[in-house]
Amino acid sequence: MQTEEEPIPENRKPYESAFFSSVPTGWTRHLRVNPFWQIWRFMIINLKMMRIISLSHSND
Repeated sequence: MQTEEEPIPENRKPYESAFFSSVPTGWTRHLRVNPFWQIWRFMIINLKMMRIISLSHSND
């Protein structure tokens, strides 16, 4: 069973920059692999979760 492909609008053509994701900067790549930054972010996220959970339990 063949389906007809929808025509590509004139303002968007294949292989233009709109079809590709952005490339991370050097600083972004550094933060993604830096274990100290990852530990810090892990602690911050856990503190936020603990605060939200404690607020929800205190309203009982």
